[in-house]
Amino acid sequence: MTLDRHALGFGSGERAIFASDPWTSRGRLYPETSSATRSDFQRDRDRIVHTTAFRRLKHKTQVFIAADGDHYRTRLTHTIEVAQIARALARALKLDEDLAEGVALVHDFGHTPFGHTGEDALHEMLKPYGGFDHNAQSLRIVTKLERRYAEFDGLNLTWESLEGLVKHNGPLMGPDGQGTHGAVPQPILDYCALHDLEIASFASLEAQVAAIADDIAYNTHDIDDGLRSGYLTFDMLEDIPFLAGLMREVHDRYPNLESSRFTHEIMRRQITAMVEDVITVAQTRLKEIGPESVADVRRAGRVIATFSDRMFTTDRDIKAMLMKRIYRHPEVMRVREGAASIVVDLYRAFMADPLQMQKHYWIDQIAGMAEPAKARHVGDYLAGMTDTYAIATHRRLFDHTPELR
Repeated sequence: MTLDRHALGFGSGERAIFASDPWTSRGRLYPETSSATRSDFQRDRDRIVHTTAFRRLKHKTQVFIAADGDHYRTRLTHTIEVAQIARALARALKLDEDLAEGVALVHDFGHTPFGHTGEDALHEMLKPYGGFDHNAQSLRIVTKLERRYAEFDGLNLTWESLEGLVKHNGPLMGPDGQGTHGAVPQPILDYCALHDLEIASFASLEAQVAAIADDIAYNTHDIDDGLRSGYLTFDMLEDIPFLAGLMREVHDRYPNLESSRFTHEIMRRQITAMVEDVITVAQTRLKEIGPESVADVRRAGRVIATFSDRMFTTDRDIKAMLMKRIYRHPEVMRVREGAASIVVDLYRAFMADPLQMQKHYWIDQIAGMAEPAKARHVGDYLAGMTDTYAIATHRRLFDHTPELR
């Protein structure tokens, strides 16, 4: 029996003409038979959720090490918040919600333990061999490192999901062939040689809403976590007119609200204002550009789903405040120093004796590899570690492990 995809709610009439259509996907690197009950983008989303890499996000740092408290965001809870906002934006703009959600769910797969601290430390170690980039690492995970399927390595995601993963922050290469943000990471170039992701063009609108959802989510929840930690105070938020206005609005309506509810009311209003701002800008730009297909979106020459000038200024000011008050706070920097030393110690230990990577798939072969290949395997292994596993491994190998709290 053949199922009717329109009866299942898969009808193309539910999407705008410029949205990505899973029924006309560019396909997968390894051809597969389509599902009778799920679109290809739904299958991508489901595959992403069932990965080892997704589960590991539970014990990877967002900003605050898990030992600091149970209520701080982890990389996993951050990812879930991004996915929720991405779906809301996609729904409002009549895009494919499943593709937007999938890109949001996979966007942080390549992050190391200990957040950007771990990434910076691993990048320094791998500089002689091309460095480390978490976006390129995400691509390696979903095209090579996940080992789940009988017929291929990785997840064999659709072209559109991989494009969204690689280009959600914009084109990686200019018309002149030069990288837009420095050299294009080699893992991305290597994959594009097999399955061209057209890295000189913009991504679909689904990928764009996932990218801006990331900014909205962490701008909001890092303030929330900062207030919980005590590194931020309400007085500090007054320095940003947008946040000061939200606080006045909440205080005027609820003058005796307890602190935790007051914080939540500010945060929910912040998310709403930012989401509505992006929708308004996107709708305006869509009218100006008039795309009649997703290809027109890629050829538009500019981002469509983004902040207005006024909200962009607010976004910039919030990021500056978070950098000054939280990310560069002396206590956070002390913890970062300890976390970086763990990553460096483990890298050097694994390079000296690959057999210490007890659960690596190719452990018996790594010792005989050339130095660049060995370093990349060590980088893969380290990047896949959770905070807790990295700390436990360091304690196994070294007499002293920094206290990260």
